[in-house]
Amino acid sequence: MKFSAILPTISREAPVLIAGPTASGKSALAMELAARDGRLIVNADALQVYGNWRVLTARPSAAEEAALPHALYGHVARDGDYSVGAWLREVAGLLDRPLVIVGGTGLYFTALTGGLAEVPAVPAAVRAEADALFRDGGVAALLAGVDAATAARIDRQNGARVQRAWEVLRATGRGLADWQADTPPPLLPLAQVEPVVLRPQVAWLDARIALRFDQMLTQGALEEVRAELPHWQPALPSAKAIGAPELIAHLHGETTLYEAKLAAVLASRRYAKRQRTWFRSRMAEWRGVELP
Repeated sequence: MKFSAILPTISREAPVLIAGPTASGKSALAMELAARDGRLIVNADALQVYGNWRVLTARPSAAEEAALPHALYGHVARDGDYSVGAWLREVAGLLDRPLVIVGGTGLYFTALTGGLAEVPAVPAAVRAEADALFRDGGVAALLAGVDAATAARIDRQNGARVQRAWEVLRATGRGLADWQADTPPPLLPLAQVEPVVLRPQVAWLDARIALRFDQMLTQGALEEVRAELPHWQPALPSAKAIGAPELIAHLHGETTLYEAKLAAVLASRRYAKRQRTWFRSRMAEWRGVELP
């Protein structure tokens, strides 16, 4: 995808933030900006940080990473403990050079431009208790133990977000919403950056998602997942890579490859819908770029 009409309108000096749903072409735009301005491309995708995934998470290829400077891609172990707070701390160490920060994890961007509450770390015992509660009762069981103020603000369909809220209340005695009320100033306020959010037409994006998963299979996604079989732990954050559970099921003989592909494409489309909803509700002040 070429962004020739957009490029001349984007600042050459300010840090550029590029958000967009999966398969919308945001990485291509970031690479064009990096080549034009000598920028460092910084990852803002919560799954592209994991070293065990490249093809399945659409991480830049080894050739692309060699051609242009990239940061915060593939640097976390599959079982590593990583969070938006850890990501912010790493971004803070990169602000001495021109940046283009690109990804689809809305929480990373809202924390970057709006600040992040300094919530204490959750003890392992509390995390284990939450894991057990989720296994036994699902999201509903966790949500029942979340304070009303936090429950009114979080995405109740996102199990990871609900579990995080439950763990914080359990570990600290304060709801996540209460902690967020004490949020410090942001690392990069919106007034100091050029924020761009890609807004593709749904039918166009759905077609790209299906095509991209076919390309992933051609590029070795199934082999990448097969290499994960000895290490597979579905509860790990890294295991949330879309396509991984579906291809694992195929490798276990539970589905055909065609069925796994259909399930992965459907999961990707649903994820893109959640991303679009987040961007509409949380990024109204960002510059929207309609696609195609």
